[in-house]
Amino acid sequence: MDITTLSKALAIGIGGAASALAIGKIGAKAMEAIGRNPEAAGKILVPMLLAAAFAEAIAIYSLVIAFSI
Repeated sequence: MDITTLSKALAIGIGGAASALAIGKIGAKAMEAIGRNPEAAGKILVPMLLAAAFAEAIAIYSLVIAFSI
């Protein structure tokens, strides 16, 4: 296995794992907040979706980096 293959695997693996953990934590904290205050669900949903989109962008960036190596 050459260094290029290893660097591609690390880029996509770390980027994908980090974004998966971030999205999981975002969802868990949003559900916890809605559980504490159900009336605020509308105010929590939009920032949660934006944060999840930014976390997902990290996975896409790591995929682009893996393809460019």
